[in-house]
Amino acid sequence: MLPASSPGPASALSRCLQEEAAAIAAAAGRLSSEQVEAALELLLGCRTRRAKLVVTGVGKSGIVARKIAATFSSIGLTAVFLNPTDALHGDLGIVAADDVALLLSNSGETEELLAILPHLKRRGTGRIALVGRIDSALARGCDVVLDGSVDREVCPLNLAPTASTAVAMAIGDALAAVWMERAGISPEDFAINHPAGSLGRQLTLTVAELMVPASELEPLAPEAPLSAVIGQLTRPTNGKGSLGAAWVQGAGNGSGGLITDGDLRRTLQRHPPEAWASVQASAMATTNPISVTPVTLAAEALSVMERNPAQALSVLPVIDGGELVGLLRLHDLVQAGFTSNQAASAAAAPNP
Repeated sequence: MLPASSPGPASALSRCLQEEAAAIAAAAGRLSSEQVEAALELLLGCRTRRAKLVVTGVGKSGIVARKIAATFSSIGLTAVFLNPTDALHGDLGIVAADDVALLLSNSGETEELLAILPHLKRRGTGRIALVGRIDSALARGCDVVLDGSVDREVCPLNLAPTASTAVAMAIGDALAAVWMERAGISPEDFAINHPAGSLGRQLTLTVAELMVPASELEPLAPEAPLSAVIGQLTRPTNGKGSLGAAWVQGAGNGSGGLITDGDLRRTLQRHPPEAWASVQASAMATTNPISVTPVTLAAEALSVMERNPAQALSVLPVIDGGELVGLLRLHDLVQAGFTSNQAASAAAAPNP
């Protein structure tokens, strides 16, 4: 093991990271405010015209270009990566006059990019160059030039694209971040393109997508006996475990009632064992229970369940047009990834 005072791999790695960070900081100081503003105007115009951003580059710049395109697509601006070689053999067909092209090249002299430049001009496509040399041929052929130059690469040979790609990536990320601000992208907008993420689930997933549908519930009659109630509480659902609740059709002056495990326990506590055989479902049900609609967001339903910290609910009837269409269980919300201060513990606890 190296002594703590000896320069080792960690310190060498830290030095490389600091050099890349310094390169990014230096690039921030070199960027022209006028050119950045012009680039943002072109990108904002894409959203207004329902046009797209076409990002292109070769080699390591191509990899950075793919990432920039993916970032913009994820935040609401349609973006695609265009392989410049394939572009010359038909793929230019994806580029329209209203589109904007972002061309990445450290040297600014990449032959493949220079070859497609006249065709982009002919179409009237807006062109932004992100280059390491602002006096390059690529820069001269574009409407906007972003200076991504670096003094040297982190590579000890000053050859492998390292600091230059880090700077290009950082400028692309910064453009995306400022574009989001200018375009007024909201969390709801962001969630549309991230339905599988935590935010996407919170802002898009509805009760209807998680509930146990009414077709699996088999509502009980008000006069149903205790044995029928227990059977319904323990009856398995379609791949979602036991139901854990029962719906009593017509209980509470015809509005219906909900029976949970907690209702069953409290009913048994109130009656001596010899009277259990005569207990009917209507005597156990909570009539006019708190409910939600099918279009209620799942996150809001969880909030409803936990609104009373002293007695959090674990099942909510789902009502549409006065009719029961399903039951939403806390278990289903937790399984879908929804959590809060009480959700995990409540899911494991008996139903109150």
